[in-house]
Amino acid sequence: MPATSNPASDPAAAQKLTNCLFYLRLSVALVLLIWTIDKFVNPAHATRVYEAFYFLPGVAGNLMTAIGVAELILVALFLIGRFKNITYLLVLLIHAVSTLTPFAYYLSPWEMDGLLFFAAWPMLAACWMLYVFRAQDSKYNF
Repeated sequence: MPATSNPASDPAAAQKLTNCLFYLRLSVALVLLIWTIDKFVNPAHATRVYEAFYFLPGVAGNLMTAIGVAELILVALFLIGRFKNITYLLVLLIHAVSTLTPFAYYLSPWEMDGLLFFAAWPMLAACWMLYVFRAQDSKYNF
């Protein structure tokens, strides 16, 4: 007996895939939500992140709030599985940028607390999987 089943021909495997995709979406949304909340509760930190990693100085105040509101809308739509072609792609692209911009940390992982940045790669893989399997991610879509 094979270790895995084909979700296209096995309803139990399809249900497992649907459940796994939902849990991935939920966990990715949680991380994004925390990053979004940071823009409201600690905008100075968010500003430093934008300056250090995205080379965008002066993103503060009302602009950071606007970015936070836009992100909050995106995360909410992503969480409820709406407009998947757009929201899942935006989540993938945003996380890809946040994974790739701290490139120097990957070159010296034992300096500058670089080990923590490696945690972004599994999440990037999860974002990619969610985007690729967005049609099958149907649990709790509203």
